[in-house]
Amino acid sequence: MINETIRILIVDDHMVVRAGLVQVISTKPGLQIVGEAANGEEAIFLCQKVRPDIIIMDIRMRGMGGVAAIESLSKYYPETRILALSTFDDPASVERVMTAGGRGFLAKTLSAADLTDAVFRVHAGEIVIKVDNDSAPPEPVAAGTVEAFGLGVQQRRVLALLTKGYTNADIAGYMDISLPTARYHVSAILLKLGVANRAEAAAMAVRDRLIGDSDF
Repeated sequence: MINETIRILIVDDHMVVRAGLVQVISTKPGLQIVGEAANGEEAIFLCQKVRPDIIIMDIRMRGMGGVAAIESLSKYYPETRILALSTFDDPASVERVMTAGGRGFLAKTLSAADLTDAVFRVHAGEIVIKVDNDSAPPEPVAAGTVEAFGLGVQQRRVLALLTKGYTNADIAGYMDISLPTARYHVSAILLKLGVANRAEAAAMAVRDRLIGDSDF
């Protein structure tokens, strides 16, 4: 059986960055660069032309920015998965990308190995969020409460629904939010709780009493 080659479109308004990404990705077996774009408009045009499996996209570019492009691409080419790559890895930037339809977010300061690993994982259907630990908020001192883990009201509700076995689609319908927003909240919860999957998150929520009746 022949392994599938993952077709990748690179989108960044800096030629040097694009060249570096091409060099990193081209050396990895199973990955193929099928195009380069300098802004969101070019990305949309090339996506229609080359139909990549994965788009690696900077979120702040001259012209049409990454978030606007992600919204458009996710709407018209839902089969193409988008991995955002940015020097701005604050929580607000991550949330904008994920609610727009992105399937991953990486800080540009991460390693080449982190990048290629994320490409394979996003292509396999995972949601990947990796930020620079040096720029991330400090770990909370207290433990054992939702406040300690930085879960807001909406994420507490999502966590409560995870304990009932709700899928992302179930959560979106129950809370009247979009499916990408539901996916983002689930991914953020896993990241904040330091667990690998939704089952572990649900078990931790019940064991440590992180949720109450008011969260449903």
